[in-house]
Amino acid sequence: MLEAEKIKSNWDEYRSRVNTLFSDRADKLNKLYDDYEERIVMMPASSVAHYHNAFAGGYVDHVLRVMDCVEKLYDSWESMGSDMSGYEYNEMMFAAMHHDLGKCGFPGKGREVYQVETSDWHRKNMGRMYKHNENIPFTMVPDLSIYLLQKYQVQMSWNEFQAIRIHDGIYDDANKPYFIARSAQAKLKTNLPLLLHHADHMASQIEYERWRSHKNNSPKPVSAKTKATKKTAIKNLAEQNPDIDKSITDIFKTFGESWYLK
Repeated sequence: MLEAEKIKSNWDEYRSRVNTLFSDRADKLNKLYDDYEERIVMMPASSVAHYHNAFAGGYVDHVLRVMDCVEKLYDSWESMGSDMSGYEYNEMMFAAMHHDLGKCGFPGKGREVYQVETSDWHRKNMGRMYKHNENIPFTMVPDLSIYLLQKYQVQMSWNEFQAIRIHDGIYDDANKPYFIARSAQAKLKTNLPLLLHHADHMASQIEYERWRSHKNNSPKPVSAKTKATKKTAIKNLAEQNPDIDKSITDIFKTFGESWYLK
């Protein structure tokens, strides 16, 4: 769950990014977001609690996280020597911001995708916090995302269009020809769709873990990397302080094992 203040600050940040990142398209994008504001601000990112961000304000929170994740993945891939040519930074961020836009539904009152689940049984036994609106046509989210952008005459490059269209990777069978190429010529020309797919998956996994931690009311587990770092710190401490027994076991006794595990 998000507090009202967090929902508002997320939306303010979201709208700010529209103006700073896409100034050449800001007028049309702002018209879209003005029209859909009341719906988008409070909508979830999914319908089921153990999927990801199935709560009010979850959609915007998710999109901002995907944008942050794709930036970090870009830096990581670049530092490892990947070929980052063939697309622009703003194309990557545009695709990240609008990859799930279709989740806000069709134009018109009562044509949203997600509606609050009123069945206590489904909420309790299935974790279904929202149900899908039965009064709108079936559509894949990327298709509706692209439809809404073109309806508001927001121009897209091919890189943006393709990344949004296939960001679900091979979770969508229709995307397999793009990701499972049988020839060099058929392979993706840039890694943008891969980065966006990984960023979306990464953000969704983080959101699931946050839900799991909150559900279990347990602290965040200590990672293997953190444990290894603290083990090294203990060894260094022993070497720098000859009065302390260099035995890890004895240092545990001196400082307490709980310090190591925090």
